[in-house]
Amino acid sequence: MSNLPLDGNELSLLARIVVAGILSAFIGLEREFRAKEAGLRTHFLVGVGSALFMIVSQYGFSDVWSANAIGQNLPRPADAARVAAQVVSGIGFIGAGAIMVQKHYVRGLTTAAGLWVVAAIGMAAGGGLYLMAFVGTVFALIGLELFRVLMRWVSLRMLEITFKARDAAAVEAMVARVESVGCKVSGYKLSKAGSGEIRVSLSARDRSRFEGLVTLYTRLVGVAGVELESIE
Repeated sequence: MSNLPLDGNELSLLARIVVAGILSAFIGLEREFRAKEAGLRTHFLVGVGSALFMIVSQYGFSDVWSANAIGQNLPRPADAARVAAQVVSGIGFIGAGAIMVQKHYVRGLTTAAGLWVVAAIGMAAGGGLYLMAFVGTVFALIGLELFRVLMRWVSLRMLEITFKARDAAAVEAMVARVESVGCKVSGYKLSKAGSGEIRVSLSARDRSRFEGLVTLYTRLVGVAGVELESIE
């Protein structure tokens, strides 16, 4: 049996795994409620796995070194974190899978960052740093929820409005309508839509913050010579 830390009780190691799982689940629940790509199960598994890697890195090879050191006066390994260090780079592969690029928008960065933080929380719990793991969880939830509410007050929502226009005058009329309902146009792309029409992908910032897309859609329809296709 491997040499166990502290009082030699395996319950001390089991407690680290349990703490890592519980703290990771809190963050996973928040992501689950937001219907994100990585939810409760993913965050739970990442946290528990990170804690296990940390424990194995610290205590999994003590018997091997003890056996090799008998009669040879060999020192214990100086780098006990070699296995755990691979979690830091390895979690990037999972995080990359959560990132998606849609048109010129990048989605999933917050979820990927959340998985990265959960791995750190799991490693902290696996190393017995319960206070650091708890504080990290609290700050992660603050970053995900409190800052989300704050940003809705101080920043503007990005919108992608797609429509077909009969001519240039219709495009200008639609741009004016978008600005009249409280959105700031930041740019648009034009392409041919057939039958002499113009397809426009318009990027805008919504200053209304809390107005729903359905309400916004009803306020934008009805421009002469314009067929509104989608708002994202």
